[in-house]
Amino acid sequence: MDAAQRQKLEETTRFDPSQVEGRIFAEWIEGGYFHPEAEGTPEENFSVAIPPPNVTGVLHMGHALNGSMQDALVRLNRMRGKNTLWILGTDHAGIATQAVVEKGLRAEGKSRQELGREEFVKRVWEWKQEYGSQIVEQYKRLGASCDYERERFTLDSGYVRAVYRVFKQLFDKGYIYRDNYMVNWDPGSRSAISDLEVENREVEDVLYSIDYPVEGSDRVLTVATVRPETMLGDTAIAVNPSDERFADLVGQFCLLPLVGRRLPIIADEHVDPEFGTGALKITPGHDPNDFEIGRKHGLEEIVVIGADGRLTEEAGEFAGMSAAEAQAAVLATLRDQDLLRAEEPYAHSVPFSHRSGERIEPLISLQWFCRMDELAKPAIDAVERDEVRIAPARWKRVYLDWMREIRPWCVSRQLWWGHQIPVWYCDACEETLVAESEPERCGTCGGELRQDQDVLDTWFSSALWPFATLGWPDETPELRAFYPTSFLTTAREILFLWVARMVMTGIEFAGDVPFRDVYVHSVIQARDGRRMSKSLGTGIDPLEEIDVHGADALRFGLLAMSSTQDVRFSDAKVEQGRDLTNKLWNASRLILLNCKFQQIQSHLKAPQGQVPAAADDGTISPGPRPLHVEDRWILSRLEQTIASVTAKLESYDFAHAVQEAYSFVWRDLCDWYLEIAKPRLYDGEEELSATLLYALERVLGLLHPTMPFVTEEIWSFHPARDGHLVVHEFPVADESLFDQAAEDDVESGIRLTQRLRAWRDLVDVPAGARLVALVDGVDPPEFVGRLSRFDFDGVGAEPVASVGPVRVLASEQLDAEAVAARLEKRRQELRGEVERGERKLGNEGFIAKAPVEVVEEERGKLERYRSELAELG
Repeated sequence: MDAAQRQKLEETTRFDPSQVEGRIFAEWIEGGYFHPEAEGTPEENFSVAIPPPNVTGVLHMGHALNGSMQDALVRLNRMRGKNTLWILGTDHAGIATQAVVEKGLRAEGKSRQELGREEFVKRVWEWKQEYGSQIVEQYKRLGASCDYERERFTLDSGYVRAVYRVFKQLFDKGYIYRDNYMVNWDPGSRSAISDLEVENREVEDVLYSIDYPVEGSDRVLTVATVRPETMLGDTAIAVNPSDERFADLVGQFCLLPLVGRRLPIIADEHVDPEFGTGALKITPGHDPNDFEIGRKHGLEEIVVIGADGRLTEEAGEFAGMSAAEAQAAVLATLRDQDLLRAEEPYAHSVPFSHRSGERIEPLISLQWFCRMDELAKPAIDAVERDEVRIAPARWKRVYLDWMREIRPWCVSRQLWWGHQIPVWYCDACEETLVAESEPERCGTCGGELRQDQDVLDTWFSSALWPFATLGWPDETPELRAFYPTSFLTTAREILFLWVARMVMTGIEFAGDVPFRDVYVHSVIQARDGRRMSKSLGTGIDPLEEIDVHGADALRFGLLAMSSTQDVRFSDAKVEQGRDLTNKLWNASRLILLNCKFQQIQSHLKAPQGQVPAAADDGTISPGPRPLHVEDRWILSRLEQTIASVTAKLESYDFAHAVQEAYSFVWRDLCDWYLEIAKPRLYDGEEELSATLLYALERVLGLLHPTMPFVTEEIWSFHPARDGHLVVHEFPVADESLFDQAAEDDVESGIRLTQRLRAWRDLVDVPAGARLVALVDGVDPPEFVGRLSRFDFDGVGAEPVASVGPVRVLASEQLDAEAVAARLEKRRQELRGEVERGERKLGNEGFIAKAPVEVVEEERGKLERYRSELAELG
């Protein structure tokens, strides 16, 4: 550290993230530390693919949590010397991006239909160029050490080629096909969406009971429905074959009210005899269960509600109405004809679009589907054999259960922005061509071709992310070096949408699983326990938290919050991270401004575990030089902490990892060791300087993966610095420095110091007063007397009180009568608390009714009161 650096450190009395983070990140980028060469093997290297955020997105807490976890392991492995790649990119997000641009067009008084497809897509690309990099820049604010030079986009030319290759190969195998099938129609986006993009909500509807006349008799079958407008598309009435009430009607016909269509009465096991009247109207065109029954019985599929949400010509006099208008009109007519038998409130689960928020309209539509059975089997086997390990373990079971029941995937979307399906039609000869690139003319008749108007589901392209980003289908150096990737962290809601599909496509097309480990992290909820949502007003902006507290504080806070359970956002955890950065900064200034050093190298350049002596020229050699028990204690605690924190990071136990590191820095290093060692530090003791600089270097290395900015800034002042901390060697626990005896001695001394300080406070000893005492048994470490302001060489005076092995003697600093009075007052308070606790815990009603944790808390308090009372005599 030269004079200029020393002056800067002396003047910088507090760590200001806003003055540091941008500069340090620019240094990392300039150093090229995040851009590895494509060399080595996947087993030697370490790679992670970031879950690609939507190009429309801004950084939210889910991104920040996931990014903090991934970056911690990326930085850890980079510091271990591994060739480390964090793959970065964004998703084109078909529905979301198209919606954003259409909103802008509406503000101009225009529509995409007026622009036409080509001009609209051009407009979206212009929007992407202007706004699409916003979230990438925000990841930099977090400190994410991604490879920004290899940034990918799911609609860049190379990625499109990969998507079309996969589509064609799946089509050639017969997995992809086109069919009229029941889909989840999203009226908001005017597109089909997959089952996984549907969320069910509890809705209060009205259940209407309607009489259907039985043909040729006076009997009626009464059916119940919450959507009377769909009855216009009924093609049967179904009853359960075991229901004797209707046994004689099976095979006969009902007449559809308002329409007059003959409806066969059929028997099907699907019908629940306990629901409604036991008779079920079958509308194959507008209900997924009815669709399956209809296909089973060969029923006609009549669509009476169109893609625009209005009734079709099949609805007769109701054609052109919205669904709500048609419902009112149908009910009015039924009442007029005295066919509406009953109306009652009915709460039930209704599907809504996760994309637009609108109620799903089940529709039969001509769509492209992918059969999943053949793709799912090897992906199931890979997880069962732990070739892909999913943690926590319950998510492995959830994954397997879903995969075993997998259904065909509707992969087409009625949008303009996205991967336009690579299928071309020749109207002249009715030929259909599937190709990886656009053919010039029909290969059969030479006629003109038109491309399918639909685009692929965004998740279709995202499923290829781990290998398409590395250059597949070409055999690139990146693919050879970094595929399979090492691990993935993800949220549970995309376990099926994304993770399962990546496993399937990775095995099928890249020849191996896409990653070895998957960690499903918890969800950080809003402060009040609701989900974070911009629309609900419960969102918390991570960038605002960074502005206020710094990126390190937010990263620490989020990791400390994370667990296997969903948790509420904790401002206290972020503030704890902020306090740790300041504590570390102040402790480092104390060490660096007071240690004696002229020439020192990194301790890592000397054999690990070696305790060097002072050099002949008086300079400090690398490595610790413990002289006292407290030195051996801090070194043992440091190495134990390194071992424990490292193991927890490797097992994705981020919360306990950062809390253990916090505890070591805050308590062991700052609150105790530096306080104990200050006199020696100010005296310029070389051995202590060597030990402190060794410890500081290893602490900075240990904390860097989770708190990169403050550690890099402090490292810039360390005399052992020989490059940026981001590529400095990560500390490996040195077991030769483990010293349980030293830990026992110092921890005993710390406990005694705390007890003596508490006693001084209890009897109101003046702050600066030094007391005299005798010790029964082994003398405590030297620091106990100094930090508790006791001299343990008192003679001749009478004992005033006992604190553990210490007998406090009478002196001019103590008023013996006042001490006795205060101690007796405290004894009385404790006796009262003990009696209260004993009565409470002796109450069988309290034990039986109170929560277990409350009872245990009471028992703990009682034990503490008894212990303190016993100590006071």
